[in-house]
Amino acid sequence: MKKRIYEIIERAKPHDTQSKIFDITIIILIILNVVAVIINSFSSLPVTIVLLLKYIELFSVIVFSIEYLLRLWTADMRYINLNIPRIRYVFSFMALIDLFAILPFYLPFIIPFDLRFIRMLRLLRLLRIFKLNRYNDAMDKIGRVLRKEKEKLLTTIFVTSILLIFASSIMYYVENEAQPEQFPNIIASIWWAIATLTTVGYGDVYPITALGKILSGIIAILGIGLVALPTGIISSGFITEVTDTKNKRIKYCPHCGKELD
Repeated sequence: MKKRIYEIIERAKPHDTQSKIFDITIIILIILNVVAVIINSFSSLPVTIVLLLKYIELFSVIVFSIEYLLRLWTADMRYINLNIPRIRYVFSFMALIDLFAILPFYLPFIIPFDLRFIRMLRLLRLLRIFKLNRYNDAMDKIGRVLRKEKEKLLTTIFVTSILLIFASSIMYYVENEAQPEQFPNIIASIWWAIATLTTVGYGDVYPITALGKILSGIIAILGIGLVALPTGIISSGFITEVTDTKNKRIKYCPHCGKELD
């Protein structure tokens, strides 16, 4: 029975109708919950809508709680070679997402919170959208790409951090005397550096001295290339991942090397 439950709650295999129904049900509930969070942001809602949203929340929490417990129970089917499979599962990324998705519903019953904090906890329900990762091959591919390219991405983040600190430091010393309110210290100047390097340019903080304007232009040009680096790394990695996956599915003739039907 445990093995069959494990097969059902995991991603559906071809011709497994029960598992497909389970997957579709979970996906529909996730989408409904995200829509419910968006609708709840409106200040005035009809009583019927409010009541409907509460029922959706209650039903979703029951289903997601049962799902979490079943995944915890069948963890030894997933982590066969580990001595403590349930502990391993509890601290896995998807298990934490499952837990945080239902936790805001139970916490107020266990520990009394300030009402404002409870409202903040309701935002954690949006984490339920990450549960779709189990049923989406595209998100799996993105995850694999990020893991493969993590060293390049970390290098880019490191270089960006250095440039942010360098740019904000220079602008502080150049603009502080002219605009002490806008550039009071290097930490406050980082906001300007972020807006400039990402070429967003909100316009709330900007240089007014001639040297400051020249430096700002140079930093903005550097930012164009810097922001494009992570995009290029991820795009290249994603193309490689898709190509590798396709090549694994394609069979070639061992004699002539041509693609087989």
